[in-house]
Amino acid sequence: MVEALQIKQQVRQWMDTARQMMLDGLNEGIDVTTKTGPHDLVTNIDRQVEQYYITQIKQAYPEAHFFGEESIHNYTQEGMMWIIDPVDGTMNFVKQQDNFASMVAVYQDGNPVVGFILDVVNNDLYWGGPEVGAYRNEQPLLPPVDLSLEQGLLGVGSRMILSNNYHSQELGQRAFGIRVNGSAGMEFISVLTGKTTGYLSYLHPWDFATGRIIAESLGLTVKKIDGSALDMLSSTTVLVATKRTAAEVIRVANS
Repeated sequence: MVEALQIKQQVRQWMDTARQMMLDGLNEGIDVTTKTGPHDLVTNIDRQVEQYYITQIKQAYPEAHFFGEESIHNYTQEGMMWIIDPVDGTMNFVKQQDNFASMVAVYQDGNPVVGFILDVVNNDLYWGGPEVGAYRNEQPLLPPVDLSLEQGLLGVGSRMILSNNYHSQELGQRAFGIRVNGSAGMEFISVLTGKTTGYLSYLHPWDFATGRIIAESLGLTVKKIDGSALDMLSSTTVLVATKRTAAEVIRVANS
């Protein structure tokens, strides 16, 4: 517990600085390029924020390893592992200047320690881990009500529902309604706070590593779409949901 709380104090300060870097970037102008395709955006701010986090972590934890979206893909299950998504929802960052997050997760010998999702625009930090519970800033989060799929809204990745992968259109019809946000971090926040009853999307490790830690500390289900455990080295279709919603989504998606 002491270690997670110590890390929290440090990361909160780092994220305050990173947030200002992002807001300054919006005010001063952003350099936008693409990675794997025309809709896979990256900005100078993504790279600057990730490098800032890595510099701070190296100073505080010289033996730490890193797995960052924009620069370093070197996951290990030995020692302290930091997984970084500097600007989660870059398209929202560029096009909406809203609905984007910054995420940092810490694992020790492959086990979750503590994760942090910063809702940048609203300056709310969602954080937690197995030894400390889950919080919004300093306020403890209560486990969401265990709603069924029919009782709640379901967050879905845009490409998934457009392509009807894993019967996602049927799942949307079964749900009370669907929501498409464009940021995994913001979607995780919606499930953590009970605004949605689940979220289903194809995600990379840096997209789900942080949300997984906080969600599991609240008793939520975080699994692959086939119901198996997540592999922290692999990109895959991820489901985070209440237990009742998770059971139904897994059943329909694999029917």
